Amino acid sequence: MKKIIYVLSILIVLILLTSCSISTGKSYKADGFALGTIITQEVYGRDARQVSVEAMDKLKFLEDLMTINDLDSDSSKLSMNAGKGYVELNPETISVLKSARKISDLSDGAAFDITVAPVVKAWGIGTDNPQIPSEETLKKLVPLINYQDVQIDEASNKASLAKPGQMIDLGGIAKGYAGDVLREIYQKNGIKSGLINLGGNVIAVGSKPDGSPWSIGIQNPRSETGGIVGIIQVSDKAVVTSGDYQRYFEKDGKRYCHIIDPHTGYPADSGLMSVTIITSSSTDADGLAKAFVLGLDKGMDLVKKYNQSYSPADAIFITTDKKIFVTPGLHDNFKLEDESHEYTCIKKG
Repeated sequence: MKKIIYVLSILIVLILLTSCSISTGKSYKADGFALGTIITQEVYGRDARQVSVEAMDKLKFLEDLMTINDLDSDSSKLSMNAGKGYVELNPETISVLKSARKISDLSDGAAFDITVAPVVKAWGIGTDNPQIPSEETLKKLVPLINYQDVQIDEASNKASLAKPGQMIDLGGIAKGYAGDVLREIYQKNGIKSGLINLGGNVIAVGSKPDGSPWSIGIQNPRSETGGIVGIIQVSDKAVVTSGDYQRYFEKDGKRYCHIIDPHTGYPADSGLMSVTIITSSSTDADGLAKAFVLGLDKGMDLVKKYNQSYSPADAIFITTDKKIFVTPGLHDNFKLEDESHEYTCIKKG
């Protein structure tokens, strides 16, 4: 009998070690639900409540714009017109498509590809009816995966999909984009200190009001109670994790996670349990976290390539044999706090 496991996981546990002692500035905490996940905001400054409301309104707008579950969304509009030419989209959707293309280019689509949607739909992981598609089904669908078939005309805010049957799924980068947009809303309103958690995509706006960095806990991928394996300190950074424990199902003792390998059409089986990316762009961090598909060595290479091509980024890779590999920028930052006493930390050069 097929065993289905649903895990409500926030991916990254926020450790606000000094939240009770912060006295600088007015604070407002707000919870909500958007983009299919729990949203929490901690805002410091004048008009903090008003800013949090503006942020939630924006999240709901972005959800309506980019969801694949609404026929009126931009994602659905583009998918329904696959092979039929260009369609006009919201400029924000165009921006996300451009960012997705940038991240896909770094690995030639091996790690991240928004056109994986038909295969994602066939597996149904995270729905009420996950299943293992037949080999025949995957042979038909995998050839539809090619991020280069997404053509963008930025001047006219139009895009197209080259082949009939192709679909896009922006779920692997839309939350990241939303994080950057919310940070801009905070800054526009004069908020210099805040913490946003979009279901595990964490965006630190500035530092804490007392000037110290935010403490972010990295979740133990095998903890059913949200236990952590380590803590990092960040200011003005996004911290985003992808892992095999977020959405998955099991059949015949094998775990099938929601992250699909674009080249095989199967859930990634890379020897990793999670990948956490720390960088200034929440959008880029969300896409880069799909280095999960590549495994440890190639995933590390992808992060290095991003560093060389764009801006500094660090990563935490957790392998299935419970080793934690951290990149050089975290050597003096990552603190092992393994409540299970099962993990070891290895610093990579």
